[in-house]
Amino acid sequence: MRFPLRRIRSPRWAEQPGTWRQARPELIAAALRRAQARPSGNWFVLAGSREISASRPFGRTVAGVELVAWRDGSGELHVGPGACPHLGAPLREARLHEGRLVCRWHGMCLGEGTAGWRTFPAHDDGVLAWVRLDAAGGEAPLPAPVLPTRPPPAGSIDAVATAVGVCEPRDVVANRLDPWHGSWFHPYSFANLEVLREPDAERDEFEVAVSFRLTGGVGVPVRATFTAPEPRTVVMHIVAGEGLGSVVETHATPLGRNSAGRPTTAVVEAVVAHSTRPGFRLARAAAGGLRPVMRWAALRLWRDDLAYAERRCELRGRSGG
Repeated sequence: MRFPLRRIRSPRWAEQPGTWRQARPELIAAALRRAQARPSGNWFVLAGSREISASRPFGRTVAGVELVAWRDGSGELHVGPGACPHLGAPLREARLHEGRLVCRWHGMCLGEGTAGWRTFPAHDDGVLAWVRLDAAGGEAPLPAPVLPTRPPPAGSIDAVATAVGVCEPRDVVANRLDPWHGSWFHPYSFANLEVLREPDAERDEFEVAVSFRLTGGVGVPVRATFTAPEPRTVVMHIVAGEGLGSVVETHATPLGRNSAGRPTTAVVEAVVAHSTRPGFRLARAAAGGLRPVMRWAALRLWRDDLAYAERRCELRGRSGG
């Protein structure tokens, strides 16, 4: 089995071939339109599965709807309105008792079947927690989210990172449907990025060759595809090279509007790493220590990519689009 690391020979940042001619605005816009036309079934990513426990409630606003999520004694996920039906207390501050919420203001007990307070359909795929909001989504509902293919859990490590930006989900998706910015905007992570295949209506995916940079002159070359299975998700699959089968899912969840009236979006990125190398079993045994590193690496990229998405949203607002 070959050693995965390679010496990277790449030009200096300002001397690498420009990609602006290939990154055609109309091509990116067409890929975005096709993604937005796909059904989501009104499912929204709420959080990473591990963020929601049976010890305390989890609160988040999605598409302007205040929500509270929790697990019962069997670990089943529940999601309901975030305001107590009595006097509107924030249920993210409630207590959990025997799998039900107990409001701290007046002790009202809430759960499945509570009269006048109905929970929303929820789904836990083992990596991410989802909620179905039919009024917000406005589509025909689906019984479960549209999920990409992932490597088997027994042979992988997953980590979920969340960042929030002042933009709309389409700005996040457009960022991911522009692979040409990789080596320019993220030179600390990517080198020698080449788009091998552009999407079209028949085969709607990007295929790229790229080296993931570990240090200045050392990296891991791979081939990857980018697809958008639903309007708020872009998925990268490693299809050749080290980590074959690994997946990075970028989910864009609309939150609402900030105090200035501007839209805000949560980027919830799930990294599911996979390898057939014998040493990966040791890595899986240390998954608890690796997840913070994986989250840090994802958030480092999104520090820059959210600036890209926010700028795109700002320019659209100026033009009235």
